[in-house]
Amino acid sequence: MLIFQYGMYGKDALYLFHPTTTDTLGHRLVQVLVEGSFMPIFTFLFGYSMIKMRDALTARGRTSRWSFIRRSLALIGLGIGHGYYLWEGDILIFYGAITLLLLFFLKRKPRTLILWGALFLTLTGIVSLGAAEKNLEETQRMESYVTETTHVYQSGSYSEIMDYRLNSEPPLDLPEWVMLIVILIVPFMNAPMFLFGMAAAKKGRFLQPSAEATTYLRWSLLVPLGLVLKTAAVLLGSTHALSGVCIVLGGQLLALGYIHLFALLYAKAPSSSLAFRGFEAVGRMSLTNYLLQTVISTSIFYGYGLGQFGRLGVWPGILLALAIYMSQAAASLLWLEKFRSGPVERLMRSLTYWTWSGRIKPKLAKLRPAAEESRQAGRDAPSPTG
Repeated sequence: MLIFQYGMYGKDALYLFHPTTTDTLGHRLVQVLVEGSFMPIFTFLFGYSMIKMRDALTARGRTSRWSFIRRSLALIGLGIGHGYYLWEGDILIFYGAITLLLLFFLKRKPRTLILWGALFLTLTGIVSLGAAEKNLEETQRMESYVTETTHVYQSGSYSEIMDYRLNSEPPLDLPEWVMLIVILIVPFMNAPMFLFGMAAAKKGRFLQPSAEATTYLRWSLLVPLGLVLKTAAVLLGSTHALSGVCIVLGGQLLALGYIHLFALLYAKAPSSSLAFRGFEAVGRMSLTNYLLQTVISTSIFYGYGLGQFGRLGVWPGILLALAIYMSQAAASLLWLEKFRSGPVERLMRSLTYWTWSGRIKPKLAKLRPAAEESRQAGRDAPSPTG
């Protein structure tokens, strides 16, 4: 929501929008409670779903490699369209690309996945150590870019905003070799939660919520630890040497704590709970809802819609995010009463499994031996007449 409201760079330069004291407080709360800790929840679920998808394919006698490759290409293609036509904050391209990296870990044991995840998390913390302060020229370039972006996004037409998004020069002045290193490192910096999710799926975690409640409670203790680290990062400021480490480690630990805390609440909640049914419905249509959030939010904030870019304020933005989510939960519940999945999910399943129905077809070669055994057993059995 902050990116929709203020832009990719403007969200970290809120002072340019002259926020009130309450808006500054709201921004700090979002930084501690949400930013850097909610996306890792989805990456955890993405890794978890890869194992469940592989198991479903294996059970039907099919290898998973080409299904994952098709899924990866479909996500990349959808992400390119999303980023080109609607919004620069697309994440689908990244998920599609990292799928190819995660294929190397599909057959690894849970212990191995956890060790690799811990290693990548440690390396990420080391890389984040010692954030450098921006010089005056870099700060001025960034402020100029945010000011120009605000003017274009507030009053520009769809074609003007699209042209600016695709052709404007971002306020980064990094050598090409540095950009190449960043591109190569980013997947490994985001890999830990994917790998932890894969390990959880292989260990059968979250399949029996009532029986696992004690485990959830123990792991939910990571929530206060993550909050302490992220609060320290905000108080230290973005230029402090330890700030980056606190953000990275605190964000990941808080995400793991949130996952288990939510699972604990889910285990204790009645199965008929409308709130949890709403969460389930949004989850089953996550890709459709993700794209709809872009359409809704850009229509509110960009010039070709209501033109509220940089004007609404942080607290109204928080309330708007909650309102959009609750509306999508209600709409998803109604949709799933008539359909098995969301429209974009149906498209993705068709492309992934290469079937019009979007369902996995059992491999005939695997079924024939069983059929032959059945027929042979029928021939060997005594006839009804003796």
